[in-house]
Amino acid sequence: MARKFLYVIAGVTVLLLALLLALRLWSEDLTEMAFVPGVSFARQQALPPESWENPAMWAARPGLKDDPSSWLPPGVTPPEQKLPVAVFFVHPTSYVARDAWNGSLDDATSRQRTALFVKGMASPFNEAEALWAPRYRQAAIGAFLTARPEAAQALDLAYGDVLAAFEIFTRHLPEGQPIALAGHSQGAFLLRRLLRDRVAGTPLAKRLVGAWVIGWPVSMEHDLPKMGLPACERADQAGCVVSWLSVADPADTEMLVKAYARRTGLDGKSVAGSAFLCTNPLTGTPGTSSDASTNLGTLVPDFATSGGTLAAQVVPAACGPDNFLHIGPPPKLDLGPYVLPGNNYHLYDVTLFWANLRADFERRVAAWQKTQAQK
Repeated sequence: MARKFLYVIAGVTVLLLALLLALRLWSEDLTEMAFVPGVSFARQQALPPESWENPAMWAARPGLKDDPSSWLPPGVTPPEQKLPVAVFFVHPTSYVARDAWNGSLDDATSRQRTALFVKGMASPFNEAEALWAPRYRQAAIGAFLTARPEAAQALDLAYGDVLAAFEIFTRHLPEGQPIALAGHSQGAFLLRRLLRDRVAGTPLAKRLVGAWVIGWPVSMEHDLPKMGLPACERADQAGCVVSWLSVADPADTEMLVKAYARRTGLDGKSVAGSAFLCTNPLTGTPGTSSDASTNLGTLVPDFATSGGTLAAQVVPAACGPDNFLHIGPPPKLDLGPYVLPGNNYHLYDVTLFWANLRADFERRVAAWQKTQAQK
């Protein structure tokens, strides 16, 4: 019996080693098989902006009952007075199935994930007077893992919805109210385009407190000039762009770089090999490093309650020569099972620096208000 047990253990070990070898050699192929939709692209009718007058078309908006963006971690008190800013937040991909290229607005699982993402990632901005986060027919996660034409079609459909929602957002703005734009992952990818098409060179640009384009590379050469805003060079600068992508060390970023290289920049040219923006959220400036003592609070999730608590001074950050934000060795925090291969902390881009992002938002609003007072 003992010998038989040892044979079983040896067999399982060999299988595990074979699986690890396969993942190393064919990780891209296996990932594509797991996530890229195996169906044809289904063309769908564009929805008019008026569709987003319906509160049900928003994951967060003023007056919405049980708005997940209003959540705060224990120990963080709501402000006595809200900041006079309206935030437009585009949530990341919550549709991970491969039975369609775009998620349905009624997909229950996707909606639950969206609420969780908005709760954790939009909440740093909830000191704002108004926070809007639209539902949209997001591209499936597999659209970012292939160069097939269906992927571009899926992202175009998602972008059309975000544009329509943004139209309603702007219609509801009081005259002259400053705005802030924020998004993560797919939300950031789409937000780049929105800045180019609806903000750059328009009166809205003068009302923009800042753009937090997190979790998707912003090419310094091919994106930033078309977005109509500079990169944030100072922590107290308004009207600029913040962006980062988080990895722990040792990091394997090969798949991330390849996914980036598949896309074209906002100027229509390939971004392959071009440097992208890395803002250190602990300093509010690009290309810098800071130890964990400056981290005001990492949001440690509690998946049982869909909540979380803040842990201060645990996670450092440094912009590396590869343009990624390196957080050192994997942090000694129970962040859950969602760290991606290669020590990719993509799903934690915002929550690793939750309290610093909140402070960054406050600071840039104050900077915008100061510039207006001086005019």
